[in-house]
Amino acid sequence: GQVDGQQFVYYDSKIRSYIPKTEWIRKIDADEPHYWDSETRIARVEEQSFKASVAKVMQRFNQTQGVHTVQEMYGCELDDDGTTRGYRQYGYDGEDFISLDLKTKTWTAAKPQAKVTKQRWESDVSYTDYWKNYLENTCIDWLKKYVSYGRETLERKVRPEALLFQMESSPEVVCHATGFYP
Repeated sequence: GQVDGQQFVYYDSKIRSYIPKTEWIRKIDADEPHYWDSETRIARVEEQSFKASVAKVMQRFNQTQGVHTVQEMYGCELDDDGTTRGYRQYGYDGEDFISLDLKTKTWTAAKPQAKVTKQRWESDVSYTDYWKNYLENTCIDWLKKYVSYGRETLERKVRPEALLFQMESSPEVVCHATGFYP
């Protein structure tokens, strides 16, 4: 998971466990004592689901072997003015596959092979309703909680260190800036 582009947790499929990546996320233990067990359980189920998804999508592309990936990206955004946005999308082998349009509660198939998934998900209204509610409400609640835990780190400002250099044979000047945040 990420907040403001910074990874704060991840699932390690080798040890089959959800792992903290920042110190600030460990504060969640006080409010949510079962957080790590719960997230680990969810991630294990998703791991199995992804394995099945890869096999299904490979069939749709008439692929019988090779290394292939299904990618899922979902999340929500909360602006300073209170405006929110949510998104849920999938990719296959690095290309868009299917995505959710929250306004219309429909799925957009980016590939012909995704039409079967689109039809299945749209025929199950409760599935799309679940994700709409999750992205517009539950996700925002979690985002607020995560930001409160990590506020000091997430809102810090670090000035860049800059190095200027010029090759003797060139009039071009290069500036290399590092260490800045955000």
